[in-house]
Amino acid sequence: MKLERKHALLLLAVAVWNVVTFGNFAKNLVQAAQDGEDRAAGYWIAHTVLIVVNFLIAGVLGSLGWKALRASRAADQEPQPVTR
Repeated sequence: MKLERKHALLLLAVAVWNVVTFGNFAKNLVQAAQDGEDRAAGYWIAHTVLIVVNFLIAGVLGSLGWKALRASRAADQEPQPVTR
C-alpha cells in the first residue's frame, strides 16, 4: 500500500490532536491531584495509563505520517518516465 500526501497529513493531524487533547487532560489530572481531589487509586492509574497510551499512539502515528510525507515529497521530485 502506498501512502499519499493526504494520508500523511491525516496521520500527522491525528497525532497532533492526540498530543493536544491528552496533554490538556494530563494537565487537568495533575491539577486535580494537586487540589486534593478524593478519588480511588484506580481512577488515577486508569487515567494515567490512558494518557500514556495515547501519547504512544501519537508518537507512532506522527512517525508514520512524517515518513509518508517525506516519501510523498521524494516521489513528487522524481522525474516521470517518458511514455511513447
